[in-house]
Amino acid sequence: MLWASGVKLLSGGRKVVGLAIASLVALCLILASFFTTELGYTYVVQDTLFGSTRVFTEPGVHFKVPMFSNVYVYDQAMTLNFGNQDSGEKVRATRELPEVQVQFADTYTSRIPATFRFRLSSDPQKIIAMHREFRGFDNLIDSLLIKNAKNVTVVTGTQYTGEEFFQGGLNKFKVQLEDQLQNGLYETERRRVEVEQTDIAAVSSVNGDGDRLENRRQLVWKNIILKDKSGQARRLANPLESYGIQVRQVTIGRPVPEQRLDELLSQKKALVAKRITAIQAQETARAEAKTAQLEKEIERARAIQDAQRTKELAIIAKQREVAMEEQQARVEQVRKEKEKAVAVLEKQKELEVARSERDIQKANADAATYAAKAIREKGLAEADVTRARLQARQQAKDIYLAEIQRDIARVMYPALKDTTIDMPDYYVAGGAGSGAPLSSLDVFTTLGALKQLQKDEAP
Repeated sequence: MLWASGVKLLSGGRKVVGLAIASLVALCLILASFFTTELGYTYVVQDTLFGSTRVFTEPGVHFKVPMFSNVYVYDQAMTLNFGNQDSGEKVRATRELPEVQVQFADTYTSRIPATFRFRLSSDPQKIIAMHREFRGFDNLIDSLLIKNAKNVTVVTGTQYTGEEFFQGGLNKFKVQLEDQLQNGLYETERRRVEVEQTDIAAVSSVNGDGDRLENRRQLVWKNIILKDKSGQARRLANPLESYGIQVRQVTIGRPVPEQRLDELLSQKKALVAKRITAIQAQETARAEAKTAQLEKEIERARAIQDAQRTKELAIIAKQREVAMEEQQARVEQVRKEKEKAVAVLEKQKELEVARSERDIQKANADAATYAAKAIREKGLAEADVTRARLQARQQAKDIYLAEIQRDIARVMYPALKDTTIDMPDYYVAGGAGSGAPLSSLDVFTTLGALKQLQKDEAP
């Protein structure tokens, strides 16, 4: 009974353990079926079960076949430091390497620190081709990038001489290095070319200065770039192009020349400095001599200028006097011309006044003549009218006398309205005994005198 219970209990425990193991295996299979990708990395997933290859360049979660899929990780950007330069990047993406040893065309050597930055392609086909060739990130760097960078640097160095490189050719070297690394090496041909170099002049009978420098032309072997018909450099195949790897940056540090080249450059630098100092001293002495001579010439020129200035001042003073006299003469002449002009103007004015008066008198005379003529004509016209009236009256004398009598009657009759005619107290005959009849005026005068007499006689 107890044995049966124990067997049953043991069987139940084995089931629980088996179930737990199965659950753990299933969980492991599930976890192994997925993997995550991060930004800045390229993932190549090789499935051996189905024989497929996939490439992932963006972050995310992806499926893979457990135990039959291999994931290879490539950094999308990597840096090669030749010269132990600190780039500040992760160790995986940066390789610290010794400086590149370069031998120039004139057999001098130098160690050149350089930094190369590469970036992988985003084309899946080129990534697969690259992975098929190198099968890993470390092998890619060691077998391709490092060797290619060193090879291009060394080959570019053979296109320069040591002195040419250290005397201003570093910038051109960097440009050509980056160009060849990105687009392929230039096709070159080794030729003997003539170069101009500065060196110490040999002491001889014509040269006693042991420190004198001279420019010499020498024949050296150099790799000359070959060009096509259009003038462009001919290139070799670029191993980076087939995988789409881009060169993003090339940086050159301070090159370190070999001891012999360094000594030669230092010696030439010192000799050039001495030469420059000597030339400057000579130029200074010449300048001082020229300065002294110029000072004497300046003094002489100053004396001549002073004498010339005195002479010119005297001439100017005389010219000023002459000019003042001429100016006064001109002023006097102008004044006389002005007076003459004023007199002429006054005479012209008087003449104009006389002419105006003459014209006025003539106009007055003409007016008087016209007035006299008008008066004469008026008088003649009035005389003609009077003559016509007299003639008319002479012709109608009876009518005219009747009109006179009518007018006298109009005056007399109203005056004699209340008058009584008596016999006269006095009789007056014709005037002055002439026997002529009395006029009405005589009659009225006599009557008036009679009335006055009556008043005087009245008491």
